[in-house]
Amino acid sequence: MEGRCSAESWAEFGCLLKSGTPLVRCGLGTDVFISTGSEEIFVFTALKRNLKAVLQLPAPVRDLVVSHGTQLLFVACSSGIYCVNLQLLLHSASTDAGSGPAELKISSEFLLVVADGVSSLLLVGSVLLTLCQTDSSWLLTLYKTPEQSQSNHCDVLSSFFLPLVSPSVQGDTESKSVLICVYFSDMTQSSSCAAASDACSSGSHFLLQAVLFKLLFGVEAALSKSPVILCGLPDGRLCFLPMRLPGSRLRILHSLEQPVVFIGASAVMETDAGGAGCLIALGKQGRVVLIKADRAGSERGGSIAGFTERCVPGPVECACVSKSCLYYSTGSDLLMLGLSEGSAGKGQDEGASRWSAAALYRPVSLNVSGVIALDQPTCSAAGEVQLLSLSVRGRLQKISLPVRRQEEGMSKLPSSQVGRSVGDLLSAIGDVCERASVLKTVIRSKNQILKQLNQVVNISFLLTDSAKTEDRLIRCYALVRWSRLLQKDSLGLTCILENLSPYVLERGWTLSIMVLPLSCSPKAREETCSANFSFPFRRLCPGESLEVSLPVAAAGDASFPVTVSCSLIFSVWSFLGGDGSTTFPDLHNGCFSLPLNTLTVDWLHALRVISPTSAQKTVTSHSGSNPADIIQAFISSHQNRVRGGDGASRPDQYYASVRVSSELLRDALRFQRHDSDSNGSKLASQSSCVSLLEWLLSAGCGGVKMGHSGDQTGISSSVVCGHAPNKATVKLTAKEVNVEEESPGKESLVSVEVQVESSSVAAVCGLHHAMLRRIQMLLQKAPQKACSFSEVQISALRRTLQQAERQQGQISEALSVAMCPGQTHRILLRVYQQLRDSPVLVV
Repeated sequence: MEGRCSAESWAEFGCLLKSGTPLVRCGLGTDVFISTGSEEIFVFTALKRNLKAVLQLPAPVRDLVVSHGTQLLFVACSSGIYCVNLQLLLHSASTDAGSGPAELKISSEFLLVVADGVSSLLLVGSVLLTLCQTDSSWLLTLYKTPEQSQSNHCDVLSSFFLPLVSPSVQGDTESKSVLICVYFSDMTQSSSCAAASDACSSGSHFLLQAVLFKLLFGVEAALSKSPVILCGLPDGRLCFLPMRLPGSRLRILHSLEQPVVFIGASAVMETDAGGAGCLIALGKQGRVVLIKADRAGSERGGSIAGFTERCVPGPVECACVSKSCLYYSTGSDLLMLGLSEGSAGKGQDEGASRWSAAALYRPVSLNVSGVIALDQPTCSAAGEVQLLSLSVRGRLQKISLPVRRQEEGMSKLPSSQVGRSVGDLLSAIGDVCERASVLKTVIRSKNQILKQLNQVVNISFLLTDSAKTEDRLIRCYALVRWSRLLQKDSLGLTCILENLSPYVLERGWTLSIMVLPLSCSPKAREETCSANFSFPFRRLCPGESLEVSLPVAAAGDASFPVTVSCSLIFSVWSFLGGDGSTTFPDLHNGCFSLPLNTLTVDWLHALRVISPTSAQKTVTSHSGSNPADIIQAFISSHQNRVRGGDGASRPDQYYASVRVSSELLRDALRFQRHDSDSNGSKLASQSSCVSLLEWLLSAGCGGVKMGHSGDQTGISSSVVCGHAPNKATVKLTAKEVNVEEESPGKESLVSVEVQVESSSVAAVCGLHHAMLRRIQMLLQKAPQKACSFSEVQISALRRTLQQAERQQGQISEALSVAMCPGQTHRILLRVYQQLRDSPVLVV
């Protein structure tokens, strides 16, 4: 290329606006129509270099098209399509030539079609095509244009719909769509040959080679010589529509996966004189698709449509194409991409390979910046190419490119241009590497998310498929312990989440614990009894455990037993790193919960063991150390005697007991401790009474272990004293009892009886319930044996039933007679005490 390109400024129209679309269109003769994105269209004459007229539209201009035959100007705005007679416009401009450019306000009387959101216009003969976006589809409408503006009404010929893609891949909604028309090149015998030739002189109409036309649009379109409309959409799709074929519909030809900025046609060989041999589509981010007819190979024969994709520096603002070059602007530079490779004298295969090399040729910089709109290039007789452009500052300028010699090649470029080309190539390589690195990072992140979601699915199936809580590989157990803080005693729970599964619990998981007392006071029940605790964690590998601590009750609180429900909650949007704006219709707050297991903290768990000596000291200190305590004890005893009535006082101590066969207890404890507890060997040296007490106060029942703190942690005698959660003093006594059968000659059965003694009814009931619950769970896991003492069990049941019948009669008699509440409570308490004094023997 000899010399450098030059840019000549013709006029200034002000900075471009974002509301409309910047346009440069050549009209009749030397007239040029310019839009800067505002409501105005400037009519500029290139011959005299002056502004002829200004059209004021009611809304920003989106597109315009000129009819050379009828001399009509069609303008698309957001409110519709307006039609202006250019003869009247030129006549008005010549009349007002002495007073500057004529100003014409386009009112509603020029409104031709009422249509919202028209993006592009195209005029094919007497048919006006509009492309607009609706809520669910793209709409291509064909109108019959009026002749010589005799009517302000357009008749709708037909409409075609193309559904929208999903919003995530819809692309830039602000981008403008592209409409062009391609014709079958063999139109010499057609009656519309002259009209097609005139149309192809503009930048929206192209003659296409017959072979390529047939390969792309079908044999029927080629035989009918039907013009084909090509649509480039902001979502990247390239669609086509044969106009004259019955039953035609919009079909997709290709997808650029980025907004389409330009569609054109060019010659790639010197033999392409009869029509363009290549279709070109250019995307917003610089992706180029070259479509031409290639040979199918020696085996298949014939031709196929070849699609070649490459990337050029972007972003692309505007583009135009000449016979052999593509010109496009990135805003910061104007580039030229050469497409022609000369004749194919050495065969079609060699020409095709040379054309492929040309398609990968590096664009050449023309050193013109700020170009935002281009018109179709023109070529002088000497071969000089001229471009009409509009800059971002609203400057209309003519860009002249020097003549390019045929023998010019990359090896004969000046050293400065070679260095610049190498620098551009290295920059492009860096851009590609950077984009590849970003894509690798995104792919790696998505793979990691998919891997973690796979872990979540496996964990969900693992927790939902396990029928028994004990068989679950992810479960919780707990440890209770009394602590003292700020002169106040409180019972704390350490909950331990154990992961024995082969999966990793990663971010997004939260351990949720709900504490609910099974019995609440009426005042507490009116408010709330349950407490919820959440403990998010980031990672829990196989074999690891997570410990969390939470309060259960304060000293003096008798709301026992307490259920502790443990579950795992997974937050989807937190796991994906979202801000909460994403909604999941099937999930509450984007979370789902998987239950683990439920633990129970009873009175035995909360019992603080003390030595009998400490218990005696406590009683002595309370009775003689403080005169105020002596007075309070006297008042309390007096109140008890008054409440009793009839001279009878309420008993000072309450009892409840549980009896278990020694043989059954020994087998159950031995099975419980087999291969898991080193204390199993001590059973032979310890008595059954001590073993039972030690197991009740040390073994974990229902997943909850006791961490007793006090004067004595080991059990060495058959009497244990302690403080209940309600601060009452209790005593547990274990002893062996011989139970004789009713039949003579039978040996007696040795059993172990555990008795609970306390002045608090609540403590006696709670501890009795806890002991029964533990023994029941122990016997469920013990091996079953044939019972040889069934008669003892039957006789004990018979005596208990007879006693219960007598007591039921006492209760019915007491309730039938009108008594005060104090007497009724005293009778019910006496019946309860009698039932607990004669327990059923467990054998």
